[in-house]
Amino acid sequence: MDEGMDNGVRTGTELLWSALGGDPAHVDRVEYGGVSGLLPARLPVMDLARATVAVCALAAVEHAGLPGPVRIDDGAVATAFVSERHLRVDGRAPVTFAPLSRFWRAADGWVRTHANYPHHKAALLTALDVTDSVEAVEAVAEAIGGRRAVEVETAVYAAGGLAVALRTPEEWATGEQGREVAARPLLTRERLDGAAPRRRTGPLRVLDLTRVIAGPVATRSLALLGADVLRIDPPGRPELPDQHADADVGKRTAALDLDRPSDRRTFDGLLDAADVLVTGYRPGALDRFDLERPGLVTARLSAWGDYGPWGNRRGFDSLVQVATGIAVTEGSAEEPGTLPAQALDHGTGYLLAAAVLRSLTEQERDGGSRLVRLALAQTGHWLTHALPRYEPERHLTESEGPLGRLRHALSPVSYEGGPSSWTRPPGLAGADAPEWSGA
Repeated sequence: MDEGMDNGVRTGTELLWSALGGDPAHVDRVEYGGVSGLLPARLPVMDLARATVAVCALAAVEHAGLPGPVRIDDGAVATAFVSERHLRVDGRAPVTFAPLSRFWRAADGWVRTHANYPHHKAALLTALDVTDSVEAVEAVAEAIGGRRAVEVETAVYAAGGLAVALRTPEEWATGEQGREVAARPLLTRERLDGAAPRRRTGPLRVLDLTRVIAGPVATRSLALLGADVLRIDPPGRPELPDQHADADVGKRTAALDLDRPSDRRTFDGLLDAADVLVTGYRPGALDRFDLERPGLVTARLSAWGDYGPWGNRRGFDSLVQVATGIAVTEGSAEEPGTLPAQALDHGTGYLLAAAVLRSLTEQERDGGSRLVRLALAQTGHWLTHALPRYEPERHLTESEGPLGRLRHALSPVSYEGGPSSWTRPPGLAGADAPEWSGA
């Protein structure tokens, strides 16, 4: 791996490991390698991918009491960050986005919707007063095209659906939710009480109440490390089949209705015996249930954070990219783009697993119930603001000369005490005398 790449990813790993409260010396255990140039983007997506996987592995060897080293292979990382695209079920490619989950042109910009789940699709159609039919795509396009983007966003969320108006990075940064996100750390880790350290005789027990990608990636990683992961979904709303096939490897899954007394008793028994609880539902959705237990490590994942005016909103990676300006950075306001992977989901998933493992390491040593909180929007802010990013403007200069005012690239030949740029600009072609300077 070249030195520039190594410095970039090492910086990301150091920043994340510090946020997790890890021993700085452990970062030296990480070795990077593999094919370069993967997950190309304007933002440093590959650095985020390497760093989040690296700290997950570091937290795993720390918790297991192993010396390392931790080896990060770019090919393996990049493949895992698009794992849902590589999935095949009896040779069939997966369905990643439903027809109504896409960008739409609004009267004054763009809107992105997410309607993969039946209930979200129904809410979208209701908000737009569109009937579900084979012509639904055309009808939705017409309905959104006649409205302002923020009006669509407001109406769809009010109906229980998901839609986000495209914002530039500056619009997100100056908006209330963007300011709330920027004012907070990447993740939070808390000790809640003085509960005694847990003494386990069997495998780690993880109760998984997450959906889609980020939470399932975290619990899938814990299952890889030997945890007994049990995922619980509400009856009638199972995970989408292809999401389940990709994200639930290594786990067991069950359905429980927590509003039904018998199912609630079963769930409470499972929670009493659990070591870790991971939740990924909209903030506040599970507040009516008593989910606290002494010595439990709880990890809460959300899209926008559990604060600010968007604190109770649902969300997904694709929508966070649109709201936070990432889609404009990767494309433009006229033609929005996307990251080469659902990197906020995958990156947050590995970071969540790392936070759980670090909390377990501390809990087993010092006791205390533990709470960690992460949000896709916080990971997006970290990607856009904390990681070293290629900015060509830093390597350009301007000069006046016979040809006018030129902007051109600085030379990459650089050393201590050497020249910073050329001493003369280009002149008019062929206009100089055929003699040596100063002759």
